[in-house]
Amino acid sequence: MIGFLRGRVAYTFPDYCFLDVRDVGYRVFVSHQTRNHINVGEEVMLYIHTHVREDAILLYGFFAQDEYDLFQHLIGISGIGPKVAQGILSATTANEFYGLIHQKDVKAITKLPGIGKKTAERIILELKDKLASTSFDDASFPGQTPDSSDVMGDKLSEAAEALLSLGFGQSEIQSVLKKRNDWESTEEIIRYALAELQRF
Repeated sequence: MIGFLRGRVAYTFPDYCFLDVRDVGYRVFVSHQTRNHINVGEEVMLYIHTHVREDAILLYGFFAQDEYDLFQHLIGISGIGPKVAQGILSATTANEFYGLIHQKDVKAITKLPGIGKKTAERIILELKDKLASTSFDDASFPGQTPDSSDVMGDKLSEAAEALLSLGFGQSEIQSVLKKRNDWESTEEIIRYALAELQRF
């Protein structure tokens, strides 16, 4: 079993790269999160998951340990294979996903690629206890701090759902919404987010 690979990035593609390890080129599938951390010509170390099928042996690589750990949690759930897990990790960060589990936010999870309502409910059911001791940055989730009102949380949830429906990713939405916490209405949140995201 391969634990990690260290080598030079020879080529990159949207969902995989070629890693040159002592003149042996490994095709390693990566999420967008990992893809953003690697550059052609640079040496990197990727944590590796080896997926064995009847017709192929596939390598999945992760720049960060938390991403690798979440991938392992996800593929352990019935109905979620490596491709779907990689899609989830491309759409959100491990920290943000842990937050969605903590919040039991079925709607937000169903917005992730390849995830329907039943699968989202299964993810929450199976991971909520496993992730109970996992630390994540509460500041990444506006409206979820102990002294925040339920009304503000509802406004943020509605705005996030509207932005997701417009095609924005969970990661970019949260990065914008956490900049402020003094919203007057859901509409104000959406207008501000659209301006910040430079889409009108």
